[in-house]
Amino acid sequence: MKLHVLSLTILIATLSFAQNPRERETFRGLSSPQAVSDALPAPKYLQDHVVDGKLRLSLQDAIIAMLMNNSSVRLQELNVENSKYSLLRSHSPFDPAVQASFAATRSVFPTSSQLQGAPTLDSLNQISLVNYTQTFETGTSLLIGFNSTRYSSNSSFNNINPSFTSGLNFQITQPLLRNRWLFANRAPIVIARRNLRGSRAIFDAQLNDAMQNLVSQYWAVVEARGNLEVARKSQDAADVSYKRDKRALELGALPPLDIYRSESQVATRRVATIQSEYALKQAEDTLRFTLGANVDPFLRALDLDLTEQPARDEKLLEVDTATALKEALDNRPEMEFQRLALANDDTSIRLAHNNLLPDLSLAGNYAGNGVAGPGGFNDSVTQAFNFGFPTYGVSLNLTLPVRNRSAQADLGNALVSRRRDLYTERQLREQITLDVANAVHQLEQAKLSLAASREALELSRKNLTAEQRKHELGSETVFFVLEAQTEVAQAESSLLQAEVAYELAVTAVQHATGKLLDPYNIQIQEISK
Repeated sequence: MKLHVLSLTILIATLSFAQNPRERETFRGLSSPQAVSDALPAPKYLQDHVVDGKLRLSLQDAIIAMLMNNSSVRLQELNVENSKYSLLRSHSPFDPAVQASFAATRSVFPTSSQLQGAPTLDSLNQISLVNYTQTFETGTSLLIGFNSTRYSSNSSFNNINPSFTSGLNFQITQPLLRNRWLFANRAPIVIARRNLRGSRAIFDAQLNDAMQNLVSQYWAVVEARGNLEVARKSQDAADVSYKRDKRALELGALPPLDIYRSESQVATRRVATIQSEYALKQAEDTLRFTLGANVDPFLRALDLDLTEQPARDEKLLEVDTATALKEALDNRPEMEFQRLALANDDTSIRLAHNNLLPDLSLAGNYAGNGVAGPGGFNDSVTQAFNFGFPTYGVSLNLTLPVRNRSAQADLGNALVSRRRDLYTERQLREQITLDVANAVHQLEQAKLSLAASREALELSRKNLTAEQRKHELGSETVFFVLEAQTEVAQAESSLLQAEVAYELAVTAVQHATGKLLDPYNIQIQEISK
């Protein structure tokens, strides 16, 4: 069963999304940008894992908590949100618009001729206008306009006073060269959509890095706690040897100068225990920070109880380098980002070629007119809508730039960007190849080190048993027992380090191949709200 642990904010669609149901569904559900600016949430998920006054976490629990609460992850997620709004903005050239206006002008002025119809001419001109405009993805521009004018005057020569004039007009303009048809007009949308996918790929890559960092910190705490246990056990063994030697000194069975060896070991191992305690505290503080537990004072004060144990007897991972490299090139989100960048470069080059073309457009218009007298506003509107008095025409417009340096520069930049991205892709392939090789080598070294550390611990324990027996029989001094104890502690610490190194090597392989989420049954998915 997959765990969906992140939900990326969804944007609302505009009318121009109607031709793309899949994209419209992606942007459904957000009524306003306010949803992105809500107050920051309190840490989630961690409160459910407080057991007996401790924060008990498996590795999977820690990963989920980090994905839900880590501030860096949430900041990186906002880049995806920005790309969504950029995609929404790229549709804005095709948004319809309605414009309405009303203007009234009264004029009073003395006349200089009887032909003006009054000694003092008093006129009122009232103009109402409503326009609907929209540009379609084919480059076609549509204008539908309605206008109405009421004119009244005290002139005796006006046959109709007041008079109403109405008009309904349609105008369509279609580019024939530059910005014609779908590609040139949809190119910004296509680029923005790829940028959204690219920002998601970057986010996935950042999550891949964040998860590897979290796994490393988790095992660092496990290793630090194991080292503390080894140090305490070593200190206890030194205390036992010191007490036995002190008793032997009291009974006269031990020379007085030999007691200092035991005392020195007790003091040295106490220092090692103190250092291990504070190393554990530092490792835990780092892990709490990554988990997002530091935001809550209650969670920050809890001790960590990590339940994951390093590899013991299970079968060790086998990896084929060639297979791992193929998986990496197929799965790494960085490769997806570069593929999208190259696709955008090709689109930008085509768009730059389009912008070098002359601007040739064909326009056609058709209008209906109406005129009526007092109280005849409805009559003038009816005449306009019946198109009994039409006006129509067609025009062809050409703009031919003598030079177009801006478009030439855009084309040059697009070509340079594509070449840069080709080198970047090659560089990324080289880096991924190196990452996979290093991860496989790290895994092989970890497996060999793990086997050798197990054998070294077994032999050091046998040696300690032998030295203790010799000391009890009086054939050797306590020096050899203390040395054997130190060797056992070092071997135990080395084994723990090798076990953790193996876990980290497995994580490195999963990170290098882009499959770090799979073992933990975690899926990052966009979910509509």
